[in-house]
Amino acid sequence: MRVLVAEGPLREELGELPAEVELVSEPDAEVEFVVLGVELMRRLPGLIAALPGVRVLQSVFAGADLVLPIAPPGTVVCTATGAHDIGVSEWVVMMILALGRRLDEFLDLQRAGRWERNVNSLTASGPSPIGALADLDGATVLILGYGSIGRAVHARLAPFGARVVGVGRRERDALPDLLPSADVIVVLLPLTEQTERIVDAAFLARCRPGALLVNAGRGRCVDTDALVAALHEGRVRAALDVTDPEPLPDGHPLWSAPGVLITPHVAGGVTRWQARAYRIAGEQIRRHLAGEPLINVAGVGG
Repeated sequence: MRVLVAEGPLREELGELPAEVELVSEPDAEVEFVVLGVELMRRLPGLIAALPGVRVLQSVFAGADLVLPIAPPGTVVCTATGAHDIGVSEWVVMMILALGRRLDEFLDLQRAGRWERNVNSLTASGPSPIGALADLDGATVLILGYGSIGRAVHARLAPFGARVVGVGRRERDALPDLLPSADVIVVLLPLTEQTERIVDAAFLARCRPGALLVNAGRGRCVDTDALVAALHEGRVRAALDVTDPEPLPDGHPLWSAPGVLITPHVAGGVTRWQARAYRIAGEQIRRHLAGEPLINVAGVGG
């Protein structure tokens, strides 16, 4: 079986492969299985035309929205679900803690070289210019998209004493009743017709005043205009690793909106994520050759 995978040290992370497997670095008509690492993803969609015999497209990313629409009919598309759990869940917890403790506002004070005595109730002589500092003990955290990353976030929040409510596809109808009690809403949803702009003006209007919205899923799950308005109203604060549009253009209103912290789609970009993804790909190659069911199947091209 011929497997297309980019040259480089990450090939070693595939593990021991059966003798019938031949790894190639360029597409041809005999390639049956493709490991869509970063290098090969950059060659889509043109790469697909050179793979008439492909049967499995194995992405190294957690989502398949870039691959499924261009997959040839009958081709199985798989993701690297699990490889990004550590990186993304750590980013989510980092943002919840940082914004809860107003780290962004303290950094502004540091840059100004200002020791703000009114933040500490012991030394305060007037009102604090910093918002209330919140801990996680007893806080309610909604996780929209309760897959492997959502469960990893839950596991990391539990020791802080947070009350975590996982919201999967079946529980989304309950959102209007859940939102008013949530201190934090974490969005980890894939992009589908049902999830596009699920966080809209009505959604944000039902949020508890001062709630924190954390989006590490897909930018288009949030109505950006509605979020900008809610930020300016002080209704919510936000931590965003994904945006709509993405990349976020220079001068976009979201950059200067109050109460938002933005990173450029790097939540999962930790040092070892690719090694974990390639280990999953190696397991998939062995499963496919043995005729065993594949894991992380996102869909079939058609």
